[in-house]
Amino acid sequence: MPDAEIIAVGSELLTPQKIDTNSLYLTDQLNALGVEVVRKTVVGDDRARLTDTILGAIARSQVVLLTGGLGPTEDDLTREAVATALGRGLTFHQEICDVIEARFRSFGRKMVEINRRQAYVVEGAEILPNERGTAPGQWVEDKGVVLMLLPGPPNELKTMFEKQGLPRLEKLLPPQVIRTRFYRVVGMPESDLDHLIAPVYTRYQNPATTILAVSGEIHIHLRARCPTAEQAEALLEEVANQIEPLLGDRVYSRNGDSLETVVGNFLRERRAHLSVAESATSGLLGGRITNVPSSSDYFVGGFLTYSDEMKTRLLGVPAELIAEHTAVSEPVAIAMAEGASSRTGSEYALSITGYAGPDGAQVGLVFIGLKTPHGVEARRVQLPGDRERVRAFSTNVALDLLRRALMVAS
Repeated sequence: MPDAEIIAVGSELLTPQKIDTNSLYLTDQLNALGVEVVRKTVVGDDRARLTDTILGAIARSQVVLLTGGLGPTEDDLTREAVATALGRGLTFHQEICDVIEARFRSFGRKMVEINRRQAYVVEGAEILPNERGTAPGQWVEDKGVVLMLLPGPPNELKTMFEKQGLPRLEKLLPPQVIRTRFYRVVGMPESDLDHLIAPVYTRYQNPATTILAVSGEIHIHLRARCPTAEQAEALLEEVANQIEPLLGDRVYSRNGDSLETVVGNFLRERRAHLSVAESATSGLLGGRITNVPSSSDYFVGGFLTYSDEMKTRLLGVPAELIAEHTAVSEPVAIAMAEGASSRTGSEYALSITGYAGPDGAQVGLVFIGLKTPHGVEARRVQLPGDRERVRAFSTNVALDLLRRALMVAS
């Protein structure tokens, strides 16, 4: 089955001000054809480097897409680099020049001489008309490899690929599909998870398995590539049936839904309501919950109580409780959750109090409070000592604690 590489051309893409979004779009389109994108490269406006990158790509992959570098200026080098890499020349096409000149006239402008550069085509290439710009694309086949030269502006690239490139690829490629399973897991370190499931997934090259640690949770991607969707789904099912029992209830999503979305769905199904009280996380927990569309169905509000005084005034946490145990303690976390629940009338409430840092011997010590219709509890956790990670991990622990309580309630 053919693999693909994408080469994004342009020195501007190597700066922090410009992001290559074209490769994301092309990857999605290629995956829909069953083509795996195995490498993406960004190359500046340097002919030798670009030629070397093209030579490497055509030695490894069967489909190579180049984006950008087809303009009229001296630093638009894609045509020249492709011709050099393939050992071919460039041929001037007067009909392309005429089309470009007519386009300028339609805007009431005169084409300048430099635009003639865009009428040069790699020998043997098919011309891909550009409905939205002056730079035509090119389709080149060489020793079993397809190279597609596409313009850089996204509106030009997408139109050209969909109308010119996609139909050609569909005719050329064998029938194949890519299907995926996407698990989200909380409650265990990445190394422990890999140790648990590696004996399963390492037995398979297809599906391919990727494990990613993301802000206190782990994402597992299974990707199967087969001639038919039925075969791909059967392979995914075979592996999934072995992995899922090992992970158990640590899996909170099988379709890519976020933890806050899963929790929100549980609350909505039970017609229950939630409030939050935050000290260490600066509103991050409430922000995650309300990022979910229609979260007002179940979320009633929250409290940011950084000072001891505000914990007492807004949540009713007794001052003597704070004096005896400190603000970062299990009793205070419980009192904060109870206060949020009683003041909003919510059946469920979460609280977070802890030391987020940046400094101090106790950085990473966090207490999570949970109030449910059946009682109140608190969990003590020691998290990595980086401020942002402490805050992100804290909200994950809180949401997962609530998720598990809601699962029992069902």
